[in-house]
Amino acid sequence: MAKLVFIRHGQSEWNLSNQFTGWVDVDLSEEGVKQAKNAGKLLKAEGIEFDQAYTSVLTRAIKTLHYALEECGQLWIPETKTWRLNERHYGALQGLNKAETAEKYGDEQVHIWRRSYDTLPPLLKETDEGSAAKDRRYSHLDPRAVPGGENLKVTLERVIPFWEDQIAPDLIDGKNVIIAAHGNSLRALTKYIEDISDDDIMNLEMATGQPVVYDLDEHLNVKSKNKLG
Repeated sequence: MAKLVFIRHGQSEWNLSNQFTGWVDVDLSEEGVKQAKNAGKLLKAEGIEFDQAYTSVLTRAIKTLHYALEECGQLWIPETKTWRLNERHYGALQGLNKAETAEKYGDEQVHIWRRSYDTLPPLLKETDEGSAAKDRRYSHLDPRAVPGGENLKVTLERVIPFWEDQIAPDLIDGKNVIIAAHGNSLRALTKYIEDISDDDIMNLEMATGQPVVYDLDEHLNVKSKNKLG
């Protein structure tokens, strides 16, 4: 039986300032660093030995992975970074304060943008300031693959091919896998592996810096799920 661990990155500087973050590459806050290190201590106490790590190409997730693995003495394990594990792209909302946006557009509209499964946020154009199309991390991609904004449905559609091609084969081989990523990319994976409905996934929260440990059978069915700490 393989183990799969999800860790949403520790608190970021924009989590702290209540801003929409998405694909903007902000760093961890001091509290976020503590959360990431604590995640590693919890994993060490569980005695899980990892074979493969995956993370996004965003600093807050990468650092969370490294702090956690360092704390549990496994910083050396193979690691793969991919844009497919990035946070949901919040489009033109990125950088805006959530409370101020709610005052401008109304709580209900902001709630829909944040929580609706298939409603897109206002989109960024390729020429807009902050467009991911200008970031060299994504220069190898077909420009049509670089989003101007995403909902959870679109996020799931870009995450699952990577799961099927890379992560699932590792687990089927019996490897223990750790994924340090983001609230929405991990919610997308959770929806997929737990077969959660479109409506129910809206109520799922991923706490920053908290490891979620799955035991999976040879068919990748969930046998147990445990939130550490």
